[in-house]
Amino acid sequence: MKLDGKRAIVTGAAKGMGAAITTTLAREGADVVLAARDTSALEGVAGEVRALGRKAHVVACDVINEEQVAAMVAKALEVFEGRIDILVNVAGVTGPIETPVQDIKAEDFDYVIIANERGTFLPIKHVVPTMIRQKSGKIINIGGTSGLRGYPMRTAYSASKWAVRGITRTVALEVGAHNINVNAVCPGIVETPRMMKLCEEKARKRGWTVQEVYDEYVEDMALKRVTTGQDVANAVLFLASEDARQITGQHIAVDGGWDV
Repeated sequence: MKLDGKRAIVTGAAKGMGAAITTTLAREGADVVLAARDTSALEGVAGEVRALGRKAHVVACDVINEEQVAAMVAKALEVFEGRIDILVNVAGVTGPIETPVQDIKAEDFDYVIIANERGTFLPIKHVVPTMIRQKSGKIINIGGTSGLRGYPMRTAYSASKWAVRGITRTVALEVGAHNINVNAVCPGIVETPRMMKLCEEKARKRGWTVQEVYDEYVEDMALKRVTTGQDVANAVLFLASEDARQITGQHIAVDGGWDV
């Protein structure tokens, strides 16, 4: 197993790609702390981790609340006997959909920026001292291909995902000397309940059918198929393993060729 005996934290582990990432890390040998605001949603994923023979610890945490993040990391250090090998920052929000920049409320813009940027920054801030002390670690941030190119009608979301790449590249430079790799996985549209809500909202605003919106996404992809949570999890696994020992400050787009 690629991650035998490793200890990982996954934020936003309850649903969609977060759940797929969590179970994939466990399948490859990692024990996991699962963090999210809704712990009831985490329990099912935690059960899958335990069924794979790995330890799972559920922690309530709002990743924009520094006190809660600090407590979550402290809990991880307690149950993992002072070690954290992997941090995967999945938690995030989508924000206004199909909304031109002039119609975005300032408070809605702020909410997305805070959730996606601060929610990536705080777990890194509180995990990095442990990784520096142990002289090893893998940090994987979930960005998005909207952080690689413009994304019309999604100004707040796109801006936040560009920032995630900025955090990734800068922290990689800061901690590289301590044998810590920091990278990002940038999914395109992913086949999850969140995608269907996105399609439904776009369809409502455009007067289209949900299928027409879905088909538009597919048509924009070179491979003509939508990314799954497992596709994203496979990329995270690669970056969390020693297969990626010489890769840092980089991003991997998992988008079926949307950004080509």
